[in-house]
Amino acid sequence: MEIVLRFLADGLTGASAFSILIYTLVATHVTIVAVTVYLHRHQAHRALSLHPVVTHFFRFWLWLTTGMVTREWVAIHRKHHAHCERPGDPHSPRQAGLSTVLLRGAELYRTASRDHEAISRYATGCPDDWIERRLYSRFTWQGVGLLLIVDVALFGIIGLTVWGVQMLWIPVLAAGVINGAGHAIGYRNFDCQEAATNIVPLGLLIGGEELHNNHHTFATSAKLSVKWYEFDIGWMYIRLMQWLGLARARPLPAAPDIRYRHAQVDTATLRAVLGNRARVMAALNARLKPVWRRELRSLALDKGVDRRAALRLLSRDPGYLDGEEQGRLGGLLASSDYLRRVQGLREQLAQLWQRSLASEEQLLEALSAWCARAAEDKCARVRAFATELRGYA
Repeated sequence: MEIVLRFLADGLTGASAFSILIYTLVATHVTIVAVTVYLHRHQAHRALSLHPVVTHFFRFWLWLTTGMVTREWVAIHRKHHAHCERPGDPHSPRQAGLSTVLLRGAELYRTASRDHEAISRYATGCPDDWIERRLYSRFTWQGVGLLLIVDVALFGIIGLTVWGVQMLWIPVLAAGVINGAGHAIGYRNFDCQEAATNIVPLGLLIGGEELHNNHHTFATSAKLSVKWYEFDIGWMYIRLMQWLGLARARPLPAAPDIRYRHAQVDTATLRAVLGNRARVMAALNARLKPVWRRELRSLALDKGVDRRAALRLLSRDPGYLDGEEQGRLGGLLASSDYLRRVQGLREQLAQLWQRSLASEEQLLEALSAWCARAAEDKCARVRAFATELRGYA
């Protein structure tokens, strides 16, 4: 009896409370790395390739610590990108409500996993070997059951708590925080069509997934950080695996170079602009925000305009405005000739990406004409942006 009680109290290791805490943090972090590097960047978006030893480790670890099936997770995530913020999105705060996604994200995942037609459609290219069919996909709860036995054996009765934390880690942080807060709270580097946000600039706790706006803008990039002050720990692990010869990442979408004192729009300019819509519109917004704020201050005093809502509306890429947003923007622009003129220039630039049937010569002419108009505008910041845009390459 004494041996049993000692085992329940200390397990096989007799580990201290601090050691158990460190084990729990390391184990849950490995799970996060498996989700972001293997499931998300490697499987769902094919942003990198991994050595078979690495992929098999991650598959086993996810079976052991989450019970998730690769093809189900990948299909649900790809469906999310295909229908983001619209009907059909498995976990959109705009469709289901932020509180629902935050608190019941795991339920939404389970519901989506029962849509076998969608799983079959979106799971192309996922593992379908013997061990996947006979073990990982077939016996999903047995993995987490084995982990429960291991945790209790190692640490005794406190192993139940360790196991509970491991079971909640992904449903709370990934299914809840990323799918919920990552589409509602935070800052945006780029005005992508989706409502994705960067929760914080340091992607540590959730493996870099905190930089969700960057991901939705450059979905096929293995690196989620964009600004110099952002840190993606998942990318750090990928770089380490690259150094060890265990991974090969897809080339990153590079920011355009700027040829200063280059006064003529050429084909290099056009290709750089067309390939960098998000960066071009973000750079233009950065130039215009001080102008918008100054104009909105006077409108707020004269006509009671909500400055915060107006600034958010003006910051939207004109190509991504829906009908309701266009109506509200039209009402705002009717109050200011200055804002209307600047917004007209932004809309004309955004139309460049809509001309899918135009030839390169036609697009080059359109971009040159836009730069010429912008270079003659009354706003000094617009003129400066036109000068910079001519030098893109």
